[in-house]
Amino acid sequence: MSDGKNGITYADAGVDIDAGNALVDRIKPAAKRTTRPGTMSGLGGFGALFDLKGAGYCDPVLVAATDGVGTKLRIAIDTGHVDGVGIDLVAMCVNDLVCQGAEPLFFLDYFATGKLDTDSAARVIEGIAEGCVRSGCALIGGETAEMPGMYPAGDFDLAGFAVGAMERGSELPAGVARGDVLLGLASDGVHSNGYSLVRKLVEVSGLGWDAECPWAEGSLGEVLLTPTRLYVRQALAAIRAGGVHALAHITGGGLTENLPRVLPEGCGAQIDLGAWDLPPIFGWMAQTGGMSEAEMLKTFNCGIGMILAVSPDRADALAELLREQGETVHVLGTVTDTPGMAYEGSLL
Repeated sequence: MSDGKNGITYADAGVDIDAGNALVDRIKPAAKRTTRPGTMSGLGGFGALFDLKGAGYCDPVLVAATDGVGTKLRIAIDTGHVDGVGIDLVAMCVNDLVCQGAEPLFFLDYFATGKLDTDSAARVIEGIAEGCVRSGCALIGGETAEMPGMYPAGDFDLAGFAVGAMERGSELPAGVARGDVLLGLASDGVHSNGYSLVRKLVEVSGLGWDAECPWAEGSLGEVLLTPTRLYVRQALAAIRAGGVHALAHITGGGLTENLPRVLPEGCGAQIDLGAWDLPPIFGWMAQTGGMSEAEMLKTFNCGIGMILAVSPDRADALAELLREQGETVHVLGTVTDTPGMAYEGSLL
C-alpha cells in the first residue's frame, strides 16, 4: 500500500541497509570455512547456537574473553592494509582463553563505522574468519553497525568476543611451584599492544608508513601490521601432553606485568634476558625513543608472545613438542619462591 509520499529514507540519514545485506552475503563463505564440531547455525539469525555435547564435552566449564586491536587500527586504516587486523582481533581473544586451559569454541565480532565500505569491511571479517580457522573456533555471528556521525570518514572500530570450554577441574593455572621451568614462545613482532607508543616513535623517526622499513623487507606500515601470532593449537597440544602448570599471554604490560598474573602468592620468576635475541623491531624502537630496558619490558612483548610454566621433568619433552608444532622455544628461566620479577643479563 502507498499513500503517494516520497519522504526521507534511512539511506538519506546515512545508513545503507542494502550495503549491509551485501556484506553478509559476501562473508557467508568465509564464516562457513570456520565450521567445527558443535556449530549449529550460520549467520543471519537473531542469535547463534552452539552444541557443547556436539563439541565433545561431558562436564564443561565455559570461559569467555573479549578484546580489541587498539590503535594498530589507525595504521591499518591510514595505509589501507586492513586484511590482517581481523587475525589480530581473534588472536587477542583466543590466546587469552587458552591461558585458562580452555579450547576456543566460537567467536563473534563487532564492526562499527560511520559509513559502510563493503569491500573494506569484508576484508576485515575475512581476516577474522582466517584467525578462527587457524585457532579451531567457529565464527558464528557478529554485528556490523553503520553509525553516521560517530566516526570520521573511512574509520572503523573492532571488538571481538570468544567463548571456550574445558572439562571441569582442568583449569589453569594449577600446580605452579618453585623450580618450574619457563618456556618462552617467540612473537611475530609487536602483536597488538603498545601501538600508541609505536606510532609516537614512528613520528619521532620522521618516517612515513610507506617508507622502506629499517629492519625488514617491505614498507614500515606493512611490517608493523604483521598479525598477532596464534598460539592456540600449539598450547593445547602441550596442555594435553601433560606437565603444563600455567600459560601467560604477553600483551599490554609486557613480561614484567603478565607473567606474575599466573604465579601463586609468594612466588616470582628469574628471567635470563640473554636467553633470546631481541628482534630488530624492538631494538629500533628502543634506539629511536632512547627507551630504557625496564620500559621496554613493561610495554612490549620484546620477542616473547607466550610463556609456559612447566614441570621440570617435562620441560625438555614439551619444548620439543612445541618446536614440532612450529614454535621457536626459549628456556627463559624458572619460578622462584621470591615474589617479583628478577632479570639477569641484558636485553638491549
